Amino acid sequence: MSGSIDLRFNVQPGGALTGRLRVPGDKSISHRSIMLGSLAQGVTEVSGFLEGEDSLATLSAFRAMGVQIEGPDAGKVKIQGVGLHGLQAPADNLYLGNSGTSMRLMSGLLSGQSFNTTLTGDVSLSGRPMNRVVEPLMSMGAAIEATTGGTAPLQVQGGRQLSGIDYVMPVASAQVKSSLLLAGLYASGTTCVSEPAPTRDHTERMLSGMGYSLQRQADRVCLQGGGTLRGIAIDIPADISSAAFFLVGASIAPGSELVLEHVGMNPTRTGIINILQRMGADITLLNERDVGSEPVADLLVRSAQLRGIDIPPELVPLAIDEFPVVFVAAACAQGRTVLTGAAELRVKESDRIQVMADGLQALGVDAQPTAEGMVIEGGKIGGGCVDSHGDHRIAMAFSMAALRANADIEITDCANVNTSFPGFVDQAHRMGLAIRTG
Repeated sequence: MSGSIDLRFNVQPGGALTGRLRVPGDKSISHRSIMLGSLAQGVTEVSGFLEGEDSLATLSAFRAMGVQIEGPDAGKVKIQGVGLHGLQAPADNLYLGNSGTSMRLMSGLLSGQSFNTTLTGDVSLSGRPMNRVVEPLMSMGAAIEATTGGTAPLQVQGGRQLSGIDYVMPVASAQVKSSLLLAGLYASGTTCVSEPAPTRDHTERMLSGMGYSLQRQADRVCLQGGGTLRGIAIDIPADISSAAFFLVGASIAPGSELVLEHVGMNPTRTGIINILQRMGADITLLNERDVGSEPVADLLVRSAQLRGIDIPPELVPLAIDEFPVVFVAAACAQGRTVLTGAAELRVKESDRIQVMADGLQALGVDAQPTAEGMVIEGGKIGGGCVDSHGDHRIAMAFSMAALRANADIEITDCANVNTSFPGFVDQAHRMGLAIRTG
């Protein structure tokens, strides 16, 4: 939860979304550009970097470990790589704010260093589970101490000799996979990770782009320790997770026609598009192209009557961050939408199943939470007050719900929207959402 003075969103009902918009850069790729650029030999030049609080926390942490980083300036960052063994001990704990990606990935990367580090975060991050990365890292020889509840702060002991492992993840998680691969850079032998379902593969793509050899099969990736990374140019596409709010908003608001520019279309991230199209959304991909190692496209979305669906289990890990706004789409759809197999939503920045159910119910929607998902009967959305619990994606999702509401929606505890989407209110207002802060 945010420690800032309560920031509220006040959104008036109705309206349509029209025009052209490029949402901020992809958060996942922004994190990885700083981490791998710092470990590379030579200079990495980044454009499209997300200047949000989460990715800036990663940038600050690597500066604290002696990496020279220029920017960000209008999304441009220049990183003077220090090589795999060039990081220096920070003078203090590394504070990572609200960023679970930073903490989980860096726990693997730091396990291979010669110095000790302590990773801390805000109240929300300090309540999120870390044993999912700590335990497999310790099986590689890492020494990491968490709290008795398996949460931050994490104390990572340096000077350990890591050994590669062959790890089968019990739950699909790109953060766990990436953490182990980053530790594997420092391990003797081969590190392999197998996943039960596809997850985002930005780490693998960037490693390959920087010249590091990987062996990839359908559900398995392996690498040998002891290689080198070379600095490259990285053009970060717009974040599909941020675009998702406007995809849903334009779908549910009559009269909407919106183009979202330069959106990352990594196939491990496009679950939101597949789900919305199954619900009847009118989304067209334009100008498909590759930018570096990542596919991108412009997305044309027009308003459409959505219908409720049973969300296919195989799409769940491909849209795990987008479900708050998917729930809003379901509330506007004709019929019932059922989500199962998404227990991971309960250990995000908030319990996104319960918090979204509470908020939808406060707006008069029939939304019934289950252990691993939700059942939503589409219908009318009323006005009211919703508590986002300091969760950026909850706040932005309920902002879009106002497009179909019959009265004002007030959303509390919205300061953390800046972790992933600085400028959200201004951009949403410019596209046609009647939103203001209070």
